[in-house]
Amino acid sequence: MQNHIASQTLNQAFFASEDVVGIASELIGCLLISEIEGKICSGKITECEAYRAPEDRASHAFNWRRTQRNETMYDEPGTIYMYICYGIHRMLNVVTGPKNLPHAILIRSIQPVEGQEWMLARRSMKSIHPSLCCGPGNLSVALGLGMDLNGLKFGDQSPLRIAKRSPEINTDMITATPRIGVESAGESASWLYRFVLNSSQFYSAKSFTAKYL
Repeated sequence: MQNHIASQTLNQAFFASEDVVGIASELIGCLLISEIEGKICSGKITECEAYRAPEDRASHAFNWRRTQRNETMYDEPGTIYMYICYGIHRMLNVVTGPKNLPHAILIRSIQPVEGQEWMLARRSMKSIHPSLCCGPGNLSVALGLGMDLNGLKFGDQSPLRIAKRSPEINTDMITATPRIGVESAGESASWLYRFVLNSSQFYSAKSFTAKYL
């Protein structure tokens, strides 16, 4: 990994706060970097969602639910939580908060920066398009992410790391909306826990009631 990127890598302390919503907002504009099978790819995080257990009905750990599937959510901050959605989509999350407080952030979309040729090949696409890495399933395919990453840590010695965002990214560029696909979560469905970089075209559904931070 290049030294200037290594020096900017977010460490475990960044993810240790109990404020999962605040962390999710701060991840917008950060650089997600993968190194899978020797292929380095990166992209600016443009969309993510916070899941705040135990009161969040949209969370896998609602009411302290603890299963083999979501056990990783109870791990240390900065842990990679991967799960399968609809039997096919691999979903990338980062665990936040103190150990045994099962908060997590789903990284939904990125805007490609490096390694676009590998992303295109994995997605069987010929040219860069917003759909390349939009939506968590597409993102995981583009970056080559597998379930073997579950339980590993984000960091310099990991296949996945996240670097600090550029100072030019500010809160005026970030929008908060309800999350996608959680309509059955009761009151939790309306919480503004999804964040997007509104200057980018590289994020999924845009037709939501929004709040500018």
